[in-house]
Amino acid sequence: MPNKADNGSIDDPECFYCSKNHKLEGLMIEAAKLRVSTLYLNKDQTHQGRCIVAYNRHVRELFHLDPTDLQLFMEDVSQAARTLHEAFQPDKMNYGIYGDLVSHLHVHLVPKYKESAEWGEAFLNAPPSKKMLDPLGYQETIKLIQAKLLR
Repeated sequence: MPNKADNGSIDDPECFYCSKNHKLEGLMIEAAKLRVSTLYLNKDQTHQGRCIVAYNRHVRELFHLDPTDLQLFMEDVSQAARTLHEAFQPDKMNYGIYGDLVSHLHVHLVPKYKESAEWGEAFLNAPPSKKMLDPLGYQETIKLIQAKLLR
């Protein structure tokens, strides 16, 4: 069982964000290191540019962060969302913070487009059909994100 500290952080070797294990590699690809988090490209690109911002330490809730880390984390989320908007020009950016099954603090950034899947609805985390890219497609998408991030 994980060892829980007073600040909500836990030592959980089963967490794929902490262990960077094969489950993480099956779902996403690291795109960039941010101030207090990491930006990952989701391998399911049903929504072009879909990414996840994961806090670098294992905490479960936003309120477990001290005020400085909370501000830095939210700045990372905002910077990543701005980057995705510049790179992919979505009609709207959706943000999802859940954690029922994966308790490590992370935010889904899901660019939404008026003429594509789930417009006007919440995005499906596990849609019935997924849009997967070939390795070059992921590499090109990450290069585009990194180029916009560094501006």
